[in-house]
Amino acid sequence: MEYRLLFENAVAASRTLNVIDEATKNNLLIAVASAAKNATETILAANAKDLAQMDVANPKYDRLKLTAERITAIAEDIRQVAQLPSPLQRTLSTSTRPNGMILTKVSVPFGVVGIIYEARPNVTFDVFSLCLKSGNAVILKGGSDAQHSNEAIMGVIHHVLKTFGLNPDIATLLPSDHAATSELLHAVGLVDVIIPRGGKQLIDFVRQNATVPIIETGAGICHTYFDEFGDTAKGSAIIANAKTRRVSVCNALDCLIIHEKRLADLPRLCAPLIDKNVIIYADKRAFDALKNDYPAHLLQPSTTESFGTEFLDYKLAIKTVATFDNALTHIATYSSKHSECIISENKERLMEFNTAVDAACVYNNVSTAFTDGAQFGLGAEIGISTQKLHARGPMGLHELTTYKWIVEGNGQIREN
Repeated sequence: MEYRLLFENAVAASRTLNVIDEATKNNLLIAVASAAKNATETILAANAKDLAQMDVANPKYDRLKLTAERITAIAEDIRQVAQLPSPLQRTLSTSTRPNGMILTKVSVPFGVVGIIYEARPNVTFDVFSLCLKSGNAVILKGGSDAQHSNEAIMGVIHHVLKTFGLNPDIATLLPSDHAATSELLHAVGLVDVIIPRGGKQLIDFVRQNATVPIIETGAGICHTYFDEFGDTAKGSAIIANAKTRRVSVCNALDCLIIHEKRLADLPRLCAPLIDKNVIIYADKRAFDALKNDYPAHLLQPSTTESFGTEFLDYKLAIKTVATFDNALTHIATYSSKHSECIISENKERLMEFNTAVDAACVYNNVSTAFTDGAQFGLGAEIGISTQKLHARGPMGLHELTTYKWIVEGNGQIREN
């Protein structure tokens, strides 16, 4: 396959986006949302083919799975993106120099955005909607696990683009093989930025091999610290929601840290996890606090591998600490800098946690399940960035733009 031609076509298509007015983009997105719902049976049939090739016990299975309800939610997210203000041509700053020269900093698209992702077919719709709205052409490289699903979804998108008389190269789906990944990672001068969506292994591979700039969306090793001043009822609800709402997502809870003064409350904090058959890997003190109340077949001693692991499953590690500083040290050691939470009624302790913890999202008495572009009011999301350059946390429309300087004058020349 001639990948360079595909990339050049995407570059050409990105230029056409500069002259598409905002109303047309919004109407197109609404049309895609309607088409997605209308094509539910077709998409689910394709998704069933992918699901048939994956073990139900695989943590990726839930991410891969589409349902009528999930497609409806995806369509609603697309409609929300259509309703958001354009992120383009915003004046970020303006100033006038002593010589009368006027400098204006304005937001503009990247141009061509590449996305490499695993078994997450919803990403195909989400990324397309955000890239179109932000004026970017998109090149999608999905995994073989979701090949049939992605092809069906791209068929819906291309049908709508053609209906609007627009270039289908605005959205390109690459083959799911490794050769396509390599070509995309090295498409210097054609692809402006690559954003990987997936587990640690995929993200590490992209970071280590790409010659195109990347925005890193890291794995989610998320902690919740139950402080000595924590409210047990709040804590129990937050822990259960963060762990079991959807275990296969990056904002799911992986490790509960508990202050030793609150070990007597641990059985109550963990009680809602029993109905979900959550396996707990507890350190010795937490194990002893739970052994008479938590089912024996679900309670295991922790090992060194229990901490710093993104489980993506009904599994949870528990670490007991003697001090608040010990909790901060544990988080600093094992965090992926994604989402970290404290449960406490002490305002000074909350402020300290907010200042000390290095993560994209820091929560006070709130489930980490909210680390999500839609929940942050961004519409759909392009990913959760855990790096510190350009974007951090849930990435929406504004994070898919860069900027340029517009310099206006009246004949000024530089003398020296």
